[in-house]
Amino acid sequence: MSTPVPGFEPKLEELLISLIADMVAKDRHIAVGAASPIPGSAALLAQSEANHRMDVTVIQSLRNNTFTDGGRELFDCAGQGRIDTFFLGGVQIDGAANVNLIGVGDYPNLDKRFPGSFGSAFMYFVIPKVILFREEHTPRTLVEKVDFISAPGTSPENVYRPGGPRALVTSKCVFAFDKSSGRFSLQSVHPGVTVEEVRAATGFTFDEPARIEATPCPSPERLERIRQQIAPSVAQFYPEFAARVWPRVG
Repeated sequence: MSTPVPGFEPKLEELLISLIADMVAKDRHIAVGAASPIPGSAALLAQSEANHRMDVTVIQSLRNNTFTDGGRELFDCAGQGRIDTFFLGGVQIDGAANVNLIGVGDYPNLDKRFPGSFGSAFMYFVIPKVILFREEHTPRTLVEKVDFISAPGTSPENVYRPGGPRALVTSKCVFAFDKSSGRFSLQSVHPGVTVEEVRAATGFTFDEPARIEATPCPSPERLERIRQQIAPSVAQFYPEFAARVWPRVG
């Protein structure tokens, strides 16, 4: 699963779905918040391929959501250590993995206000593997320092924190996060993207290993699974996304 097979070139969304599915393949319980169609699709793909029991909770879905009390039940489950992976995005994400969901500008006199953090800080602290996900990869979103810290990437050593960021996935690349250094390291670049382009589009500095891999493309078999099996399921709770990515399904 390294380069596209002629006739089976994945769309960017399908590449990201396949990539994230590999990142969560060994998990027992994956939770996905609202408005997260790519992570939600990836979780369902991983579940369909798992050779062990894997629970997937997609808050946006009726079929793939056993919670009956919304966010409170989700937070309770996370606090008990019963969720392995969660996904967080942000208006801004900086090089220390701090997330801003409040707004841009000088707080409290923000230039633009957004809905808020909800339970992001709590989830960031208690869930072992948090994958930061932001499709837009520009200096506007990946900044040197966020304007407001909704959820911190790291905490002092005397703070009990079993959870935290493991990676940042964007439309251009994958960054791994090193907790000890509090920095991102470039792990792979997507097909057609160069390291130079990633540098130019990223507002924070990051480490670069001697060897940077290319993000693997899904095999024809996996791509077929995404389009034939996962897409119809996703269309039930993310109809607009499905209609755009898979017009025949959505």
